[in-house]
Amino acid sequence: MNSLRRNAGRILLLGMIGTGLMSFPVGASANDRDVIREGNCTGASDWKIKQSPENGRIEVEFEIDSNVNGQTWNVRLKRNGNVFFQGQRTTRGRSGSFEVRRVINNGPGAETVVGRAVNPATGEVCRGEVTANL
Repeated sequence: MNSLRRNAGRILLLGMIGTGLMSFPVGASANDRDVIREGNCTGASDWKIKQSPENGRIEVEFEIDSNVNGQTWNVRLKRNGNVFFQGQRTTRGRSGSFEVRRVINNGPGAETVVGRAVNPATGEVCRGEVTANL
């Protein structure tokens, strides 16, 4: 009788876990074809750069996480040496981060994307590079 209760309890627990897993959004995990690189900046900040397939094009995401809200950064993104984004971004929220997202054409062969961000107030530099053939 005790083993029957234990088994029934385990089955109930597994059912609850399974139901809970099904309630998470499908987009929560990265695509199998995403190519992601991460690293440290010259100061305390971190960077992440990603290329993903996007309906025959390439989605590029470049993120800086400084853990300081309100910092202004000068950001530039290049593909195969050519600038396709240049502008300023300000860290926001509790995480003190920002993200630049752009969708670019997918040319033949591998695409190398370089993201560079400079904080003019501190001189900190973040540089990330990712190469993918999507």
